[in-house]
Amino acid sequence: MDGAVLFGFEDNAEIARRFPDLHPAFSSNEALTESNRCLNCFDAPCAAACPTHIDVPRFIKKISTGNLAGSALTILDANILGASCSRVCPVEVLCEGACVMLRYNKQPIAIGRLQRHAMDHFFEQGARLPRKSAEKRSQRVACVGAGPASLSCAAELAQRGFSVTVYERRALPGGLNTYGVAEYKLRPPDSLREIEFIRELGVDFRFGSAIETENDLAALEKEYDAIFIGIGLGAMNELRIAGADHPQVIDALDFIARYKTAGGVKVGNHVVVIGAGNTAIDAANAARRLGAGRVTIVYRRTERDMPAFGFEYEHAKQEGVHFEFLAEPVAIHSDRASGRILSLECVRAGTAFHLPCDMVIPAIGQTPLDLMRKRSGSKYHFGGDCVNGGREVVDAVADGKRAGIAIANSFSEGVRA
Repeated sequence: MDGAVLFGFEDNAEIARRFPDLHPAFSSNEALTESNRCLNCFDAPCAAACPTHIDVPRFIKKISTGNLAGSALTILDANILGASCSRVCPVEVLCEGACVMLRYNKQPIAIGRLQRHAMDHFFEQGARLPRKSAEKRSQRVACVGAGPASLSCAAELAQRGFSVTVYERRALPGGLNTYGVAEYKLRPPDSLREIEFIRELGVDFRFGSAIETENDLAALEKEYDAIFIGIGLGAMNELRIAGADHPQVIDALDFIARYKTAGGVKVGNHVVVIGAGNTAIDAANAARRLGAGRVTIVYRRTERDMPAFGFEYEHAKQEGVHFEFLAEPVAIHSDRASGRILSLECVRAGTAFHLPCDMVIPAIGQTPLDLMRKRSGSKYHFGGDCVNGGREVVDAVADGKRAGIAIANSFSEGVRA
């Protein structure tokens, strides 16, 4: 299966060159050696720390015995997006952060890279996702949004014999996995390759289908027996300062989506990113790799208050990103003659100062989509960022799986009644 042509997406060799894997894949010998370090804990804290509760000792044990297919199936039984999550999960604060090796002052088992090793082998061998039932169910389910939560829900239901249609407003599926996660963590072809396996279960994808109004939802209610809402969050919060309407002020998610799926994105020589969450870090690192001479993250609070994970902060510093803390942006100044951005004006402790720049990337959070959250009734189920406010990919996968099981069980209960 060629990742370069999945869902009509063509890979960009230049972007791939600039964004090599942050955590390169294990060789077979490296994976075997690492898997044999695992203590195979009976009551494994790593599995408990995983939102999808993958049986980590079991899948690692199978790698150590050469059963890579069995390892992948163990992962997929808990997490249908096990390949993506192996790359994007913040394992340092989840499974690997709970590894018992840390109690002995040793490096935790490289669970994420071992998971990737098993999943990459699974795809390379042309394996298919297993079905959980041979029964063909009459009920039809709509999943709104094609991000991790909806994909997980759709796969769970399709594996159980239900007819599932996924509605997505964009041209490609995957949500933030395809459009919003930094390229060096997860490339679009890797995200799309994984989703192709879900489509092979019989899931129907309808792209360019925005479900945004009461009438749209009413139409779905007439056509489907259940509706899962997994639309994520809305647009980035608006930067409300003078000059923020300049064309070279580009919100972080749009910036990341452009270089990941369109290519040819030009960055300024001096780029300022406003905000200090994980998305801000991803945008800043991307700007550096795309050729910006200097990238500065501006944050109105202290280093200690940063919402980004500590390891993301350290990574940004290694990429050469600079930080300005306790700096409140107040205006973007441009040259009237050329139209170019000249500087971002900030205030720190009552004193104004200017950061020279020619591009500004706000990363100040996203707005909720209230229309969807107001829907109620037995047909509706929700999951992912639109419910949890914006957590990790693996949390969305867990939400979708739980919803899929709940939907399937609700129909089974109706049959018994």
